[in-house]
Amino acid sequence: MWNTFLGKRLKGFKYAAKGAWMLLRNEASIQVQAFVAVGVTVAGFYFDISPTEWIFQILAIGLVMSVEGLNTAAEEIANFVHPDFHNKIGYIKDVAAGAVFFAAGAAVIVACIIYIPKF
Repeated sequence: MWNTFLGKRLKGFKYAAKGAWMLLRNEASIQVQAFVAVGVTVAGFYFDISPTEWIFQILAIGLVMSVEGLNTAAEEIANFVHPDFHNKIGYIKDVAAGAVFFAAGAAVIVACIIYIPKF
């Protein structure tokens, strides 16, 4: 079964779910983002946001969580390749963290657009 097209996709999904679980269990940054995601989801139900607002909110959550996961992967690779301090590794880690900063900033703007008018 695992050698069929569908079987390979299911196997890939299993690895992806395992990776997501590993991130949630082991990475403080993802745990913080997940906590915020739960909070704004609860706020979405409380303020009865529109379907369009839900779409933007879910996309913002997905973007931040995804980029945070990629940042963690980049940091882990960099640490594996060069465990000691190196300027180039520091640059790579800073750039990856900068990507999270952009995603989180966009998510904050989306949240402000959705929730500020509700107050």
